[in-house]
Amino acid sequence: MAIYKLKTPISEEDIRRLKVNDTIYITGTMVTARDQAHRRALELAKKGEKIPIDLKGLAVFHCGPIVKKEGDKWIAVAAGPTTSTRMDIFEDEFIKAFGVRAVVGKGGMGKRTTDAMQKYGAVYGAFTGGAAVLAARAIKNIQAVEWYDLGVPEALWIFEVQEFGPLTVSIDSHGNNLFEDVKKQVEENKKKIYAKLGL
Repeated sequence: MAIYKLKTPISEEDIRRLKVNDTIYITGTMVTARDQAHRRALELAKKGEKIPIDLKGLAVFHCGPIVKKEGDKWIAVAAGPTTSTRMDIFEDEFIKAFGVRAVVGKGGMGKRTTDAMQKYGAVYGAFTGGAAVLAARAIKNIQAVEWYDLGVPEALWIFEVQEFGPLTVSIDSHGNNLFEDVKKQVEENKKKIYAKLGL
């Protein structure tokens, strides 16, 4: 386990250096994207249209932030991660289409995303659920909000972050997935327990 401090745009070389259980902190541009934003971005990409921000080398955060407006400025009050498995149906194509290097959320993602991360060079950083205020402290500026018509949770919020983390690398770019490993271990342990119980 090692600790890395990454700055956006993150290079593929930096990503390939990371392994599961490493801890990362991200400084630079981080963009929120939930279900609706993923869907819209991919629909635009299929039509050959551009999305409002170039995501190449950036971090995408599965988050619906709580924000407030002070004058003409948005402030992040809380920014906890949302469950990433909902985005699993989009994430492989999203990584391929936009060159995202880090995906941040909670709960992990499956094989499709893991394969895409291995192929294109990306990682999944798990952020602790319930630590929304800690996350907000790392958000130094809200640069912009796009697709506000989707609603506050689903809009694209463009954050400037300073050492956002700690994030645990739970899926690396070498095909390793801590969440899948835990599932396998649980199934193996379950079989042993059932055998001992005679079930």
